Amino acid sequence: MTSTAAPAKFRFDLDLGHRQERNSVLTESALATLVANARAEGRQQGIEEGTRSAMAQAAGRLAQAAEKLADHAAALNAAMDDHRHRTLTDAVSLASTIARKLAGHLVALYPAGEIEALISECLASLDGVPHLVIRCAPELADQVRDIAQTRITTSGFSGRLIVMGDPDRPIGDARLEWVDGGLERNQATLAEEIDRRIGAYLAARNGAGTTGGH
Repeated sequence: MTSTAAPAKFRFDLDLGHRQERNSVLTESALATLVANARAEGRQQGIEEGTRSAMAQAAGRLAQAAEKLADHAAALNAAMDDHRHRTLTDAVSLASTIARKLAGHLVALYPAGEIEALISECLASLDGVPHLVIRCAPELADQVRDIAQTRITTSGFSGRLIVMGDPDRPIGDARLEWVDGGLERNQATLAEEIDRRIGAYLAARNGAGTTGGH
């Protein structure tokens, strides 16, 4: 006859105690994990926030430095433009002064030189003109007459030559007149034209420099 083992009795207090003990162990472990995860997450968030804050501050400082650098560069560029403009103005002024002095010396050495060039220029187109009048400083009248007569012999001009001394005309200046035209050399007018062109040139260069720098 086969014997059958008796079923184990359920021990409520013992089993319940074990179950509570297991639940207590799991809860504490889960809580420890949650706390560790929370700490790690908080630490990571703190690091990220600190990094973002540091980057924002660094970006702000970099922007300020770039703005200051741009201001310094603009000021330096303006100063360089002003310096270039002053240098150019001084150079042109010096060249103009030297040219005027040289011209004055040349007129003093060869007072009839420019008048002779003026006579040669106009005689080439005066064929058939009845007369030519030359007005110059009185002290140059004889010299200018000799020059004109020499030039006439090699030109096609066959009209009458009249040379008149004009006390109001400076040395080196002259005016040639014929029936329907005339030519004049006037040092004062030339000086004004030179000054006007120099002023226009400097203004154009200064405008180009300002536009290029900005």
